Amino acid sequence: MKILRKILFPFSILYGWITAIRNFMFDNGWLESRSYDIPIICVGNLSTGGTGKSPMIEFLLDFLQKEYQVAVLSRGYKRKSKGYKEVLFESTAEEVGDEPLQFKQNFPNCTVAVCADRREGIEKLKRKAEIVLLDDAFQHRKVKASTNILLTTFNDLYIKDYMLPTGNLREYRKGAYRADFIVVTKCPDKVAYSKLQEIQFNLKLKPHQRIYFSKIGYDESIFGVTETNTISYLKDKFFTLVTGIANPKPLVDYLNSHSFNFEHDKYADHHNFTDNEISKLKEKEIILTTEKDFVRLQPKLNKFAIYYLPIKTVILNEQEEFFKNALLESIRN
Repeated sequence: MKILRKILFPFSILYGWITAIRNFMFDNGWLESRSYDIPIICVGNLSTGGTGKSPMIEFLLDFLQKEYQVAVLSRGYKRKSKGYKEVLFESTAEEVGDEPLQFKQNFPNCTVAVCADRREGIEKLKRKAEIVLLDDAFQHRKVKASTNILLTTFNDLYIKDYMLPTGNLREYRKGAYRADFIVVTKCPDKVAYSKLQEIQFNLKLKPHQRIYFSKIGYDESIFGVTETNTISYLKDKFFTLVTGIANPKPLVDYLNSHSFNFEHDKYADHHNFTDNEISKLKEKEIILTTEKDFVRLQPKLNKFAIYYLPIKTVILNEQEEFFKNALLESIRN
């Protein structure tokens, strides 16, 4: 695969030129980038995925909903429906996508909607919300977000990546300059402050940009349909870890660090499980999965012993309140 990606380098140059020309046209007003009279907060990345957008959206929802009516707008990746659709608590992942359904189930008082046309979605949501969070819309230049939050992972910084298909970048690295906040995600539990300073220096931030570092925080409990257990419930059991996410390595590393005994069935991000795959999974005694996989798998498995392990974004170095206050300041201005 790595050799093939290197062979495809000329296509990376072509793709880079196309995206650069598009960005140039938006930057110079030749293509319209529409602003709105309510705060629009975009959470996205330069790469193709796996940076932790979902836990960041939920981090923002958790504290913003205390002061504002907040809505989330997502494309609803791999959903079978079309156009604008509001996510209901009883919606299915097939109808609205796994992540939007997860947002709604975790934050039932917030409005969640899916629409590939973000302008259409915002027009409908601004009647119901004071703030709209755009999920994975950093490259959606037709909307001019009032605040852009760009995520990049500790072990795969965008400054070390290349354009698709050789690398995983959707646009050139300098696109990062549109961001107001840069959050380096999935940092190790223990990381030297000097390393964080080195990353900040190498990212070459602009004066208007602020940087924060975060890690994945794992819940102490696993959740099923009808029961909740502490994660120690799995300590002396063999189970199957099922993941359909872009980067399962942090979760695998976490489970290995606690000496759990498991096998790992790895699928592509947002994988639509076939009937044959579901049949094989039904033979497993205990299944542990991610929260967004759970909303897709559980209705198909109808199996008692399937659990998910929630995760959350944790801002490092006691900077959480600084991050929240800076974001609130950007909203009020």
